[in-house]
Formats: sequence, structure tokens, C-alpha cells
Amino acid sequence: MSDSPARVDIAGDGWRVSGALTMDTAASLVAASRDIPLPGSGVVDLRDVEVVDSAGVAVLMAWKRRAFSEGMRLVFESLPSTLISLAGLYGVEDMLQEPAT
Repeated sequence: MSDSPARVDIAGDGWRVSGALTMDTAASLVAASRDIPLPGSGVVDLRDVEVVDSAGVAVLMAWKRRAFSEGMRLVFESLPSTLISLAGLYGVEDMLQEPAT
């Protein structure tokens, strides 16, 4: 059984990410996200992400860099435990688990 393709959707004033956040989907997900404005709330909900590998960390960091360059703050909610573990391995766990204000 294959995983669902990754996608980012506008959900209210936030983003909702779903599907597989992996090496196979990372580049297309980042490219697709360039065509939509960053979420006004600064919140990216990851509760519907099904599977993650290290490329998922790279996607979130790319979005953080974009938000910084646009003068916005980006917060990730409902991070999958696998993604938290990978972020810890790469030393970026704190950046991905910033609390919402």
C-alpha cells in the first residue's frame, strides 16, 4: 500500500499538511507551497501527515526560512513523533517546536 501524496491546503487562516512527507514528496510539496501565501495565523497543522523521513525536516526548515524572509513567524502544530525524533537528531527540535503565542 502506498502512502498518500503530500499536500498543503489552506485551512482557515492556517495551513494543513497531509499525506507522506518524504524524500519522494518533499520537492514537489515545497514547490507547490510557493504558490500560496504563508498562513496568516502562522500555524501549520501536521496532524494529517501519515509518514515522515528526514526530508520532512528539510521541508519544515524551508518553510521557516521563507517565513523569516517574509517577516513572519511560523509555528508547527501536531508534529508526528517521528518528525520530532528526526529534528532532535539534527539539532533543530527547538526550532520546530516553538510554542504558539
